[in-house]
Amino acid sequence: MSHDNHLLESEITSERVFKGALLDVRKDKVRLPNGKQTVREYIVHPGAVVVLAFLDNGKLLFERQFRYPLRRVFLELPAGKIDPGEAILDTARRELLEETGHVASDWEYLGVMHPCIGYSDERIEIFAARGLHRAAEKQLDHNEFLEVLELTPAEARAAVWNGQITDGKTITALFWLDKP
Repeated sequence: MSHDNHLLESEITSERVFKGALLDVRKDKVRLPNGKQTVREYIVHPGAVVVLAFLDNGKLLFERQFRYPLRRVFLELPAGKIDPGEAILDTARRELLEETGHVASDWEYLGVMHPCIGYSDERIEIFAARGLHRAAEKQLDHNEFLEVLELTPAEARAAVWNGQITDGKTITALFWLDKP
């Protein structure tokens, strides 16, 4: 946006600090709006999707999964990383099938969220899936372990307020339940 020019920073140099299987850590020298220079460190991420999967009984599919960085089990919506060159809807379909064994006949794109704007370019694309039916057993990745459960939207909201759901992508996606 042209009216934001007074806030923009421009890259002078960019250096890869670390390249792993998932993350690419960068260290850039940038020029600030006042002409001074500083360093910005950030993570390049391939992006992900999250799915509000509505069952015919009105409940949503959720997962319980251990997340190593925080060393605990989290309650979250089905989600996963976008593979290189993969369309985001294809990612959503793949992740729903792999993690829950369900397919959906109706998909709606809801929007995008950026979970950690201070240190990563990660984006998470939000989808709603309806017309679900069980197509197969879960097809988890070889290093993935999770439990699938069902919650009503009211139970999910209560789980946010009582601290059972603290995952940012799940909380953001649940906001879409109240879309006018």
